[in-house]
Formats: sequence, structure tokens, C-alpha cells
Amino acid sequence: MVSAKQLLSTIESTLLGSTPSPSQRIELIHAIRHSLPSIRSLLSFPPPKASDRAQVESKEVRLPDSGLIPLDDQDVQIALKLSDDLHLNEIDCVRLLVSANQEWGLQGRGPLDILRLTSGLWYTERRDLITALYTLLRAIVLDQGLEADLQADILKYVEDLINSGLRQRLISLIKCHSDDSALGIIMLYFNQKIFFILLPGPKDVKDIFTTLKDSAGDISGSTDIVKNQITFSLLFSLIISLISDALSASPDEMSILSRDASFRRDFHETVMAIGNDQIIEGCMHCVRLAWAVHLMILQDVTDASEINNDVRNINSCLEVVFSNNVFQFLIDKALRTPAYQNDDEDMIYIYNAYLHKLVTSFLSHPLARDKVKETKEKATPSQQNAESAPQTFVSLMEFVSEIYEKEPELLSGNDVLWTFVTFSGEDHNNFQTLVAFLKMLSTLASSEEGASKVYELLQGRTFRSISWSTLFDCLSIYEEKFKQALQNAGPMLPEIQEGDAKALVAYLCVLRKVVENGNPIERKTWFPDIEPLFKLLSYENVPPYLKGALRTSISTFIDVSPNLKDTIWGFLEQYDLPVVVGSQVGQMMGTQVYDMRFELNEVEARSEHYPSTISFLNLLNALIADERDTTDRGRRFIGIFRFIYDHVFGPFSQRAYADPSEKWQLGVACLQHFKMILSMYDIKDEDIDIDIVVNQSQLIASQSTPLQTQLPVIELLKDFMSGKTVFRNIMGILLPGVDAIIADRTNHTYGLLLEKAVLLSLEIILLVLEKDLSVSEFWRPIYQPFDVILSQDHNQIVALLEYIRYDFHPQIQQCSIKIMTILSSRMVGLVPLLLKSNSAGLLVEDYASCLEISSEGSQVIENSSDDSGVLIMQLLIDNISRPAPNITHFLLRFDLDSPIERTVLQPKFNYSCLKVILDILETLPKPDVNYLLHEFGFQLLYELCSDPLTSGPTIDLLSTKKYQFFVKHLDNIGVAPLPKRNNTQPLRISSLHQRAWLLKLLALELHISNVTLSSHREVCHSIIGHLFGQGEAEYYNDNNLLLLQSSPEDTANRAISRSKVLELLEIIQFRSPDTTVKHSEILSHTKIGRMADDILANPTTNEKGGVYYYSERDDRLIDLNSFRDALWQKCNFDNPQLSSFGSEVELNEVKNTVQQLLRWAYKHNKNLEEQAAQLHMLAGWSQVVEISASRRLSSMENRSEILFQLLDASLNASSSPDCSLKMALMLTRVSITCMAKLRDERFISSSALNSDTVTCLDVIMTKRLSNGACHSILYKIMMAILRNDTSEALRRRQYTLLLSYFQYCQHVLDPDVPTTVLQSLLVDEEENGDLDLEKIDHDQAELARANLSIIRKEAQSVLDLVIKDATQASESGKIMALFVLDALICIDHEKFFLSQLQSRGFLRSCLMSISNVSYQDSMHSIDPLQRLCALEAQLALLLRISHKYGKSGAQILFSMGAFEHISSCMTQNMQVKGNIRRFDTSFGKDSFADVHRQRMVVSPSLRLVFSLTSLVETSEFFEVKNKIVREVVDFVKGHQLLFDQVLRQDIADADELAMEQMNIVVGILSKVWPYEEGAEYGFVQGLFGLMHTLFSRDSTFLSSAQSKQKKPESSAFRLCFSLSSYLYFLVKNKSLRLQVSNNSTDYSAPAGQQQPTLSLLGFLLNSVTTALENAAEEKSLLLNKIQDINELPRQEVDEIIKMCVSEDQAASSDNIQKRRYIAMVEMCRVAGNRDRLITLLLLLAENLLNVFLIHFQNSQTGEDLDSFCSKLLPILERLELLREDKVGHNLKVFQRLATSIKELTIQKLAV
Repeated sequence: MVSAKQLLSTIESTLLGSTPSPSQRIELIHAIRHSLPSIRSLLSFPPPKASDRAQVESKEVRLPDSGLIPLDDQDVQIALKLSDDLHLNEIDCVRLLVSANQEWGLQGRGPLDILRLTSGLWYTERRDLITALYTLLRAIVLDQGLEADLQADILKYVEDLINSGLRQRLISLIKCHSDDSALGIIMLYFNQKIFFILLPGPKDVKDIFTTLKDSAGDISGSTDIVKNQITFSLLFSLIISLISDALSASPDEMSILSRDASFRRDFHETVMAIGNDQIIEGCMHCVRLAWAVHLMILQDVTDASEINNDVRNINSCLEVVFSNNVFQFLIDKALRTPAYQNDDEDMIYIYNAYLHKLVTSFLSHPLARDKVKETKEKATPSQQNAESAPQTFVSLMEFVSEIYEKEPELLSGNDVLWTFVTFSGEDHNNFQTLVAFLKMLSTLASSEEGASKVYELLQGRTFRSISWSTLFDCLSIYEEKFKQALQNAGPMLPEIQEGDAKALVAYLCVLRKVVENGNPIERKTWFPDIEPLFKLLSYENVPPYLKGALRTSISTFIDVSPNLKDTIWGFLEQYDLPVVVGSQVGQMMGTQVYDMRFELNEVEARSEHYPSTISFLNLLNALIADERDTTDRGRRFIGIFRFIYDHVFGPFSQRAYADPSEKWQLGVACLQHFKMILSMYDIKDEDIDIDIVVNQSQLIASQSTPLQTQLPVIELLKDFMSGKTVFRNIMGILLPGVDAIIADRTNHTYGLLLEKAVLLSLEIILLVLEKDLSVSEFWRPIYQPFDVILSQDHNQIVALLEYIRYDFHPQIQQCSIKIMTILSSRMVGLVPLLLKSNSAGLLVEDYASCLEISSEGSQVIENSSDDSGVLIMQLLIDNISRPAPNITHFLLRFDLDSPIERTVLQPKFNYSCLKVILDILETLPKPDVNYLLHEFGFQLLYELCSDPLTSGPTIDLLSTKKYQFFVKHLDNIGVAPLPKRNNTQPLRISSLHQRAWLLKLLALELHISNVTLSSHREVCHSIIGHLFGQGEAEYYNDNNLLLLQSSPEDTANRAISRSKVLELLEIIQFRSPDTTVKHSEILSHTKIGRMADDILANPTTNEKGGVYYYSERDDRLIDLNSFRDALWQKCNFDNPQLSSFGSEVELNEVKNTVQQLLRWAYKHNKNLEEQAAQLHMLAGWSQVVEISASRRLSSMENRSEILFQLLDASLNASSSPDCSLKMALMLTRVSITCMAKLRDERFISSSALNSDTVTCLDVIMTKRLSNGACHSILYKIMMAILRNDTSEALRRRQYTLLLSYFQYCQHVLDPDVPTTVLQSLLVDEEENGDLDLEKIDHDQAELARANLSIIRKEAQSVLDLVIKDATQASESGKIMALFVLDALICIDHEKFFLSQLQSRGFLRSCLMSISNVSYQDSMHSIDPLQRLCALEAQLALLLRISHKYGKSGAQILFSMGAFEHISSCMTQNMQVKGNIRRFDTSFGKDSFADVHRQRMVVSPSLRLVFSLTSLVETSEFFEVKNKIVREVVDFVKGHQLLFDQVLRQDIADADELAMEQMNIVVGILSKVWPYEEGAEYGFVQGLFGLMHTLFSRDSTFLSSAQSKQKKPESSAFRLCFSLSSYLYFLVKNKSLRLQVSNNSTDYSAPAGQQQPTLSLLGFLLNSVTTALENAAEEKSLLLNKIQDINELPRQEVDEIIKMCVSEDQAASSDNIQKRRYIAMVEMCRVAGNRDRLITLLLLLAENLLNVFLIHFQNSQTGEDLDSFCSKLLPILERLELLREDKVGHNLKVFQRLATSIKELTIQKLAV
């Protein structure tokens, strides 16, 4: 069985929403079918039963469809208490307990709380069932536009229900619950609707009649509105039954009631029985009237022979009805009572509709017409008779007026009524009948058709004495009488007769309705002269109510024509009583003493009636509201404002009122004026300045502010900001509280006016809160911000916020919510204030209830600011980040007594907005209506999860198994089809935002969740599994990593099914709507098109009050109303003399054009919103993907496959023509992340973490996608770069992606492991055939060729873009483009790009750019580092060309004057004068500018020069004076100071950069300086000095210098090698011979000018030998440890890691497998460094040995030589002992050289 709640939800979503879908219709029929038993036995529940009570007391109960439920003592007591209180069966009470526990969670609650919740659940089930049935009946009775077949299906089920006893059940409930007001009236509503579906039988009519007689006596003086409504419902049920039954009759078939002759006889006798109670008799007269009409209708359609007694019965009924004036009873005791007027709108419509049928049937029958004629004749003979009790004929006309006043559409085609009007309009001999007739005419003029007919009736052709001319002639006659009396200076003016005054009022009422509802075109010509309406306004003898009618009629002419507004202003100034209007502010006419103030305080106050003042205020409000010129800031209306402020609203609450309705009419008029002042006029700076000056002068003079200097809006703000008159009166309206207002709204006829006054008061408070801050700082301390004034009495704030409970008028609720929004942003102590009040708990529940009711609505609200639910959601979202405790914490029931972050949220335990929101998001009801609630619900949860205080409690709540929130909606909204744009664009926009917030929630959980907790670990697993389509989870217990493993079936299916993350991306891949189409393209030929351009482009329109506004999603949109008003104001239609459009045709054309512009603006807004929503969802998707790829995919077995799919999909999307530029930026960022993770994946081995052993292959081998996948990636990157819609920012990201791809495509072997080490590590693996190096090399070469081939296909277009960016883009864009060119050159094995760059002139322009860069200039730019980085990138590119292309590349650069440009660059950027300071990067020794100059200018330039010196090696030895050498030598000479500075640096303090520069300088000099014969520059001495300094250091220093370097190579040994090469060149080619020692040299010479000696070289060789031995030993030891890594204990592994790895790169908590892997990787890296050092040391030793060999072959013996040889011999012996297996290099040649020198050494010693 379907629950009552589910039934109601299904019925409302299907019948009250938009057109139901087929699935909704099926669900509705299914729900109705399964709920038939519950509806059939409506509110009939099984009673208590002794056996069931005993079962409950046994503490074990078996419910239907469930197992055995154990109970404790408290459960038993509560169940039995429920049974006793509600007279329910005990088993049903246990079921209620179970349901309440499921709904609320009863654990920890007290017995009374549980009893309350369980009882409430029972009442809720009753309410839902009743509401469901009521909605079904309403859908059948009222035309709601349902499809015919659906309505027929529902009708079939309802008829079956009625026939099976539902009607009898309802009538019995009516009898039983006639005293239960709420339930009784609901049952009556049901009964009435059933009567519309199936007509009642005789017994049903008798039962209702009996019940009516029993309850009719209660309406006499009763204040219980609901009881009166029950009586009215019984009365109208009987009337409806009789009329409906009669109308169902036909000549062929009798009605149901007429078939039973005995019923007709008995019922007539019963009805005609006269009683003593007048009220009961009045109701009986109404029934007699209905019975008479019933008989009349039957007489018309039935054979008279069968009903020969009906005429007698009709006449008897009519006699009683007319003699007792039943029409007046209906008017006074029913139609004009609060119980009737405040009833359900649908019921009032039905009542009026059947009264309409009763009246038309009555007036169309001859007997009734005769009786009416007779009554009219009795009503007109004499004045004496007219002055007695209300006449029946008058009451009849008034009765007709009451019927059609609210339902004017019933007049359409009602010929009977218009015939009655024609009859009634003749021969009026007293004013009562005339007034009643005119009042009926005013009612009939309530529609456009009726207005036209009434206008024609009063043209003078239909009635002799009733016409428009009568009205205007009468006004003119009285005006002439008064004028003559004034001219004759009589003692007093003649009085207007009461009859004439009332007739004039009635005439004016007809005039007002005719003008108000007439056709807008036709009515312009109906009354060309309205001046007579003004002429009586200034005379004191004119009754105030007549003045009120005159002004009310005048106000209707304001909207007839724009010209009439100025005319009305003029006539008012000419004729009306002064409160002076217009420019004559504060001045009065000296001849008049009777003004509006006098009339109000002296005339109307005495009578306690205020019609004149009310009409005066309403007329002025209407005129002012139509004003468009606001430039005078409202100054011309200050007199009106002061009158209202001082004399009308000031004493408003102290006045006496004979009619309470007039009190609230007066209050509403004043409040409308204040609201209009606050909304029409903004405060500008000059207004504040003037006011400050005036106030200061008045304070000095102790006078009030002159009227001429006052502004209404300023004065009104002062009142509120000082708590004066208007503020006190408005709070007096509001402070009685929402409950008192609800009671008055329900129980009094003025309730609607009071409601309007409350609404206006709240709106005024809102307007003040919006404006007060702009002036509060200037007006302190006299005036305070309004929130400060309110907070002086906490009851004021509580009263304002409690109007959230007022559910009669949604706007009042919305105003209360908006006030809460503003106060929460301005009052830090708002929450503590509310907590101190007694209404804190109620306020939380009221907000939750309002939100819940809003979610149950079935109509789409176009403007989100009119949706209470949306406003509450925005209130909660806006307050999240405010200081705790804030309103969000308060309304969501966070624990306010302890730190917010320690709250344990229990939404099921405490009713709050949080529970409602979670319930809404759990089922997502009515998505086509509640889409904004769903969207903001997701946003609220995301903001809560993001906030530092609420994050923990909220995430913990959502991670529980109860909610499963994070993955629940991936299926139902995440990958659901997107709504179409054509007819559901708002829903489509919101759907995108919903998915965006959901994805952001998923990303947030993945990012911040603590996976050490099982709940969060499971949530992360579930999210990853749902997003990426994985199998079940297994947890790796040692390190708590989440491992996802798939079965073989999952792996096979994965290729077929797409993961949800890719489906989500597909949803976003649609062409975003075009927002670039300008209105001027549509209306370029019109003048208004240009006006619209001016309005939208005007900077002032961006301000508040302009034509732009920011939506709740922070989208900048066009305000359609403001845009429309600005267009009309621009057109100057308010002033026809200045208007460019004079004729009606031109006016209509402009109207059409404005409508086109508004339609364009609406579409433009929606397109902007959709575009923003698309980007928002893509942002959420990118966050999920990037966080998953970065943090949560590391332990998945197929992560490379997932990353490739994501990369492929993002590239496809970014290169799609439907992809916008902003989307491409996001997608490219995702691609970069995936590419980076794929690159990292090359060196991550999951097997190393899962297995017990770690192999060498785990370290040196890298994983990579197949060549085909790589080719696909590169091709798509090319397509993305070449997309049409691009930007520099996008290309920078795409260039980054391309560079990342090239890095990924590097060799699969770890580049940090040299070949020699690789060979030693792979002996075992090669034997097992696990590694084929040749195949790997072949695959790598194939990939490189394919990459180049793919790029060459698009090379021309790509190079165009890249070169353009490298030369014209911003500095950062240039840098990235240069990096791309560098990467392209790296893969260019065919010199393709070299020729392209040369032919396009790029290389030359690059060199020119280098020579023009000045470091000093860049220091003044926004970011000088960017320019230096660009310069560095340019130099690096040229270096790459020289290096990659060898001689040809260097030759091209040389031919373009590279040395000259480099020299110019260095000259401009060095600016070195005087003594050269030693450069040091240590902080404080040099400026950062020097650091940047050295790193980004000097070093790159020197590298390029050194690379170009390779051309010197290729030149002939004897071409000493060739051009290349001269260029290099000139460069060196030109930068002598730099070279000298570098050579003279202290080796001991040199850092990496300094060592590199020394190596480069030595390399350059060693290449070219031997060709230079001049010695004046001192470079040779510098080199010799550097040799002395460096060669004399022992191996300990060289090793320590090495340890300082970040790179593994030893810069100190490399520098030694460069110097030894230079020395060897001099010895070999320049015949330089060195001394054995320094004994024979000139000791007075500086050290730098002394040549190195053989002894010095021998000392260096000893250091080199020692370093060789140490490096070989370390390398051997490392290789052994690598191979034994799996046998090493954890302690030794930890020592290795500690020695090789920094602390932040390895966690001590890692398991042994991971730490062994880390240790192995680091040892391989160190072993590789040792191997490179060995290579360098062998080359250095070889240079030294060659020098020794040349000297030993040519030298003579001597004492010094013998000593040197004796020292050299042990060193040579140590070199001979080096072993190839330890060194890892072929030592045959090297050891042969060492042996030769050893032999020569022995020979020298032997001589």
C-alpha cells in the first residue's frame, strides 16, 4: 500500500505541475489504485482491541509485512498512551512508533517528546490523506487544463469511490465533526465537490438540511469564523445540490430528486415549516429560494402534468422569500461576512458560480419576473416607504452586484442579466433604487465587455433619466450654484441633498469602473472633458464621501493617456483644496482657509469617517507614481509629504474610526506614499552635503529645517534613524505579532487591508535598511543606523523575523526573510539576541516549515526573489562565512553552546532547515518546479563542507551510511540527459549548476577527507568506483591505501562501457548559446536601437539602480524592467512636445520595437546564464578529475589507462568546434594534469609496492603508453593548438601540454642510470630474457620519427603560431613559445626546423631582440624577471640550435653576427665599471638584481659563446688568423673585465653558478687564446694562477666542493679537466715546457705569472687517483647493495635512505617494500653519479699522463726530476692496479699509457 505522504506527493506533482509525463500518469494511477482502501474508509481507523493490547503488553509485536518487533517498557507505555488518547488500535500505535523512529530517530528522546512526535505523525498522515483526496476532487471539479483521458481516468476511480460509500462516509463525518471546525469544513468541501461529480440522492439532501438547521444558530453573533464557514458550506452545499439536480433534468429524463415524489412533498413541507429563530429562518429562506428555483427549472424542462402542484409551491416559496427579503440576509449574513470573504478562493468561486446559476434561472422564469416587477412597483411609490427597512428590490440588485463583483467573467453572454438591467433601469422615483441600480451597473462594468455595454447604456438612448450627461450636468449645476452663492456673499453655501450626493457617488463609481476596465483605445474618446469632476472639490459644503468618489474617479483617468496626467495636475492645482502641489511648495492662497488639514482634523475627524483624505492620498500617490522626472529629488512634493507625515500618519494610531476598514485604508495610503518616496528617489552625495550644511546652521540657530530645503527621502530616513513618528507607527502596526495579525486577517473584513499594511510596513523597513548606511556615517551621532534603532528593543527584531510564519501572503514571508538577511550581515550579536528570546526554537522550526512548504509547491516561480524557499537558501549560504555563531549555524541547529566545529549534526533528531534540505535532496521532488531549491541545496552543502568551522560536522554527516550523499546523485542527476533549451532553458541552466555543485562536493571530499577513517575511506572508494567505473574495493592494511581491483569480466566490460566521468564530460560538450549577438544587429535601422546602445554602454548603468543587476548566481544580467523604463524615458514619451514620435502609428511602432528589445534582453540573459552554468559544471568536473588524478588514483591498477582516457577525452573536447575559449582553458588544464601524472607514472611501479621483492627492472624501467596512443595524443594536441577560437593564455597552456608530452616521450630507460651501471645491473635479467634493449631502442626511435612526422604535417600552421607568439606575445607567452621551439629542435633529426626558422627570418630577429634588451630598462617594467626569463629562453634556443645542429647550426648563427649581438647584449646588461666585485649569491652580499643578471644573462651568453667556439675546432690549425678565431678573441677582449673577474674568483667560496662560469671561461680561453700572441690581457697568467690554486688542493677539498653542488657531476674536477686540456694543448702544440718544481723560478714574481710545474701536476694526479679509487669502491659497494636490497634489514635500509634522501621525500611510516624501493632508486642514482665522476677522472688523468709523457721524452735528468719521479712512481702503480670490474670502463689504453710513463719514470730514476 502506498503511504499517504507518497500518495499526496504523486498527486501534486502530476496534477498541479506542468503537463504530466507518461511515467507520471502511470505512477499516479498506480498510487490511486493502491490507496483506494484507505480513501474508501476515510479517517476510519481500527479501534482498540483487547487481544492487541495484550500483545503489546507482552513486548513482542508482529506488524504486517515485517518481522517480530521487540518493545521495551517505555515503548509499551507510549503505544498504550497513544491508543487511549487517539482511540487507535494498539498495533497501529506500534506501527506509528516504528515510523516515527525511521523519520526522526527516537533514541535519546524523552517519553513526552516521543509521544508528541508520534502523535504528530498520525495527524500528518490524516492531513496528507485528506489533502490528497481534496486535490483529486478539485482536479475534477475545476478546470485545471488536464488532458481529457487523464481526467477521465481519475473520474472513473472517484466515481467508484463515491458509489462504494464515500459520500455516506463524508456525511457521517460531517454530522460527527460539526463541532470539530477544522475537520468539519474539510468534509464539507469534499461533499460539495462530490456533488459536482455525482448528484446527491434524497437522503443525502435531507441529511444536509438537518445538519444545517442544527448548526445555523451558531452564526448569530458567533466570532468563530470556522464554525460560520461550516454553516455556509452546509447552506451552499444544499443550494448547489438543488440547483445541480434541477439543471441535470431534461425532457427525456427526470432529475434524481424529482423521481421521488414523496421526497418532493416531504421536503417542501419541511422547508416551508416556519421556526422562531431568525437566524435559522434566514438560512431556511435561502433554502426556500433555492428550492423555488429548483422547481422553476424543473417546470421549464418537465411535463407540467406531472408537476401540477409546482406553481403553487413556487408561489408560496417566493412569497415567503420576498416578504422576508432573503437577498438582504444573504448579503449581510453571508456574502459580506469575514467567514465568507476569507474562505478558500476555490470555494468562493464555486459559491458565486452557483449563485450566478440561481440568479439567471430565477430571473428567466416568468413567475419570478412577475414577482420582481411587483416588488419594484412596491419599492418606488413614496419616500416614506423608501426610508423604512431595505427594500427587497434594492436588495436584489445589491445581491446581483455582490455575485458578479468578484467573478466578472460570468457576465459574458448573460442575456438574462442584461434584460434585468434594462428592466431595472426604468422609472426610479427614489435615490435608494437609483443608487442600487448604479451600483449594479458598476459591478457589471468590471470586465471590458461589461464596461463597453454599460457605457452604451448610459449614452442616453436606453434610459430617460439615467445617463452620463445627467452626471456631468448635475456636477455643473451644483458648481454654478456654489459660484453664485459666493458671488452674492451669502451667509453659507447651499447644501447638496443626501439623495443627490449618494446618486452622484454611485454615478462616479460607474464612471470609475467603465474607464478602468474599458478598451484602452476606445476609452480615450469616451470622456473628452473631465474638468467638471474637479469643480466641487474646493467647496466645504460638499460631503467628504462625495469628494472621495470624485477623486477616485479622477485617478482612473491617469492611465487613459499620458497627456491627461499633466491635465489632472493642472486641474488639481486650480480646484482642489490646498496642500499645494508642484512648484508652489509651502504657499497658500490668501483667500482660502479651508484646506485639507482643516477638512481632515475638523470635518472628517468629527464624523470619524475619512473618505476625502483617503481619496486625496490615493490620487496623489497615483500621480506621483507615474512621474518619470526624478531630477528634483522629490522636492516639489515636500508639501504633500509634510501633510501626510505631520497630519495624517502622525496621529494615525490615536484617531477614532467609525469603520475600521477606513483606518487601514488611510494607513495603506500613507504607507504607499512612504514606500514610493523611498523607492523612487536615491540619495546622492550632494543631497547629503546640503543636508549637513543646513543641519549645522539650524543647530546653531536652534531652528527647524526650512521647508524649501527639505527632501522627502531625507526626512523619512531621519525619522527611521532616530526612531520617531513614522517608525513608531509602523512598529505599532507590526508589534502585535504575527499571531494577532493572522487572527485579524481571518476574523474581520478589514483583514486584507491590514495584511496590505503589514506588507507595506515590512517593505518600507527593507527600503530603509538598504539606504541608511549610505548616510549614517555623515549623520552620526544624531542619527543612528536603522539596525541600531531596531536593536534598542529586542522585541522589535523578534517581531519582524516572526513574520516568516505568516503563510497567507508569501510576500510578507519574503520580506521577513530579506530583513533577516540584512540584519544578519549587520548585527554581530543577532544570534545571541534571538537565543535570549522565547521564540528561538519556534523561529528555527518556522524557517524549516516555510522551506518545506515552498518545496511542496507545484507552480514555477519565474522571479527567484519571489520564492521564499530560494530566499532562505540564499540566507543560509550568505551567512556561512560570517563570525560564529551566525544565522546559518542557528537555523541548521549547530551546537551553539560549544565550538561549532565540534558539533555532531542530528537532522533527524531536531527539526530544522538542514533536515528539510537533506530530505529534498534525497528524493529531488518536482525537479521542473524546485530546480532552484535543488541547486542551492547542493551549493549550501558545498559551502558548509568548505567552511573551516562547519566542514568537519557536515562532511561527517554526509559520509554516514544513512545518507550516502556523495555518490547517490551521480546516476539520477549526474549523468541524466540535459533538459532541452527551447522550452525549459531555466531548468537546463539549473540542472547544469546542480551537477557542478555535486561535482565540487565530490572533489572536496576526495581532497580533504581523512582516509585513515573507515567511513571516509569507503566514501572515497565509492566515489572513485562510480566515477571511473571500477570494481569492488580491497584495502591495503599496511599503509591504508585504497586499492581498486577489477575482475576479468570488469576488465572486459570496461572497453565497452564508458565511465561516468567521461559521460559527465559528454554532457557539457554542447555548443554554448551565442551571447555576442547585439541588439543593434536586429534594430540597427531604428532610432531606438541606437538608444539601447547608449543605455547599455553607459557606465552609470553598472551602478545600483541601473539597467544591470547581479543574479543570485552572481551573473551580470540586464534588468528588464529598468531597461524598459530607461528606453521609454529616453524616448521622451512623457512630454509629447519633446517627443520624436507624434502619431499613433509611430507610437505603436516604438512599442513593438521596445518589445523586441526586451525579448532580446531576456534571451541574452538566459544565454549568459547557460554559458556560465556550462563553465561552472566544467569547473566542477575539472576539479574532480584533477584531484582524483593527483591524489586518489595512485593505488589503482589501471591508472595509466584511466589517465589516457581522460587525456584523450579532454583533448577531443578542447579541439571541438563547440568548445568555447573559456572551456578550452579548463580542459587544457585538465589535460596538463593528466599528462603530468602520466609522466610521473613512467617511474611508478605498483608491483614494487605490492610484492615482497624489488628488482632492478622496477627501478630502471619506466612505463609508457603504446606508440599508437602517443601518436594519438600528439595529433590531438596539434589540433587543439590550431583551433580557430584561441588566445595567448590558452596557447600558453597548450604549449605546456606539448612540452609535457615531449618529456613523456623520452627514453623508457631511466636517464639517471648510465649505460655502464645499467649493464652491470641487468646481467641476470638479460640472461632470463626479460629485457631486450635493442627492441626498446628501436621502439624509442620509431616513436621519435613518428612524432616528427606528425608535427611536420602541421608544421607550417604550428610554426606560424609559435613564431608569432615568440615575437609578439607577452613576455610569458614568448617564453613558452621559445620553449616549444627548443623542444621541436630537440626532436628534429632532419634539420627541418632549422631551415624553417632561417627562412622565416626568426633567427635573425631573435638575435636582434637579444642585442636590444637592456636589463636596466626591464627593471622599470611591471615584472622585470619576465623579460629576463624571455632573454634567457632566447639564448637557450640559440644554444640548442648550435648544439643540436652542430657545425651547420653554429655556422648559421655565426654568419648572422651572433658574437656581435651577444656582445651587445652583455654590454647593455652588465654595466660594470671600475673594480669588479666578486659575485656571490648569498643573501645580503649582492642584490637580487645581480643574481638575476648572472643567472639569466651572463651564464646563458657564455654558454652560447662556448658552443660557437666549436667552429674553432673545425678550422685548420694553421689558420690562426681566421675569422672565427678573431670574432671569439674580440669578444673576449671586449669583456676582459668579466673574464678576469671569473678567473679570479675564490674557489673555496664558489657556488654552482660561479663554478659553471669558470668552466665556460676556461673552455673559451683554451679554445682561442693559444692563437692570440699578445700577453697584455693577462689571461694566460690568470689561467696559470687558477691552475696553481686548484691543482694544489687535495682530494678532500675537491670532494667537499663536489658535495656542495646540486648536480651529481663534480664541477671542481671538471674545471681541473678544462685547465689540464688547455695546458696539454700548450705543451703539445705550443712547445710549452714546464719546470719540475719551483726551485729555479723567480720567487719575486706573482703567483699568477708563474707556470705550473710537473710537481704540481703530480700532486693533482695523486688527488685524481685517490678520487678514482674512492669512486670505484663506492660504486661497487652500491651495486652490491642494490642486488642484495631484498635481504637488507630495515635498519640498514633506513640508513641508506637517510644518507641519500631528504626527510620530506620519504615518510618513516612507509612499509618496508616502499622504503626498499626508495632506497634502491636512490642508490641507482648515486651509482650513476659515481660512474660519471669516474669517466671525468679518467679523462683528467689521461691529460696529465700525456703531459708527463711529452716532458719525459724530451727532458734531461736532474735532481729535481729524480725527486719528482720517485713521487710519481707510486701513483702510477696505483693506476695500474685499477680493475675494470670496479671502475666499469675499459682501461686497456689508459693503463698502457700509465705503464709507458712508469717505464720512463724508472728509466729516469736509473740514470
